Amino acid sequence: MDVAIVGGGPAGLAVAIHAARRGFSTIVFDRQALPADKACGEGLTPPGLRELEALGARQYLTPADCTPMLGIRYIQEDGSEVSGRFTPAPGLAIRRTALAAALTRTAREAGVELRDRCGVAQVLRTPKHVQLTTAAGDTVEARLLVAADGLASPLRHAQGLDQPVKPQAARRFGLRQHFRLAPWSQFVDIHLAPGLEAYVTPSGSERVGVAFLWEHGKVDGPISFPSLLSRFPALQKQLEGAEPDSHPRGAGPFLRQVRGRILDRFVLVGDAAGYVDAITGEGLTLALRGASALGHLLPEVLARGASQASLLPYEHAIAGHYRRYALSVKLILALARHPSLRARVIRGLARAPAVFERLVNFVTG
Repeated sequence: MDVAIVGGGPAGLAVAIHAARRGFSTIVFDRQALPADKACGEGLTPPGLRELEALGARQYLTPADCTPMLGIRYIQEDGSEVSGRFTPAPGLAIRRTALAAALTRTAREAGVELRDRCGVAQVLRTPKHVQLTTAAGDTVEARLLVAADGLASPLRHAQGLDQPVKPQAARRFGLRQHFRLAPWSQFVDIHLAPGLEAYVTPSGSERVGVAFLWEHGKVDGPISFPSLLSRFPALQKQLEGAEPDSHPRGAGPFLRQVRGRILDRFVLVGDAAGYVDAITGEGLTLALRGASALGHLLPEVLARGASQASLLPYEHAIAGHYRRYALSVKLILALARHPSLRARVIRGLARAPAVFERLVNFVTG
């Protein structure tokens, strides 16, 4: 086998499609049944949508599961707001399961071998290949192992690439649920409250996704979807009477740091490659961009034995995207932690919408 991938989410499947289309034998392992659901903001910014279209997966999406995402709107406690459109083209809001199904189908058509409900129990890197042993005891040898196994990434930990997070670092979490009703906006609406944000995404013609993000210790009382929703009366009223369309799913803590993303015959992609926070909604776009960068480099990487040196161009490419993302996240988080300053900034940007629109496109570009 040329390429073995652990993790059948968007990052892993995208790498698999790129690899298979370049003529490499490719296998994907995932301990869950594919396609799998996950707590996710479900928004693809314009660069991420371009990557999805390049993969050829968009053709399998229907209006029931996705809708154009025109931009981002921030809404404060007093109802004041500011919005910015994506330019020159919109992004796409998409139900995570529909995205996973489209990528799974595209991967199968490209010739990828998919082994779902099949976890990897052990990995051994040798001078010439990587040997994977599944939970069932089967072994597979590959020239390159791609770890796309998510935020917690057991493979990242096992290979010594975790960078410990400082004890004083803020711990942020998310909780998401869908509701069956027609979206009232083609923007991602971000409702703001002290220590808490609510993201409303139109993820289909008759579906709205709501995700709450908060910092541990900053929200009083029990944490549940109804208790968090009650802190946003206007949003609660908009959802009144709507039937749930999914069960609540949680995620976090978000912050994950890495010592590096590459070793000999080993590479991290997607959330496994490092993550700061979901506050900018760029996770899917970063995953697809990273997969594309690795996919384009694979012929040279494998020709050079998938050495760490051969993977350096991937490290450099993903580091560039990650730096912009991390800077944007840290600035927005710093503003969110000071509600009075945040209120003044948003009111100021509402008076200069062109400035806000440029900021939106810089952050998501």
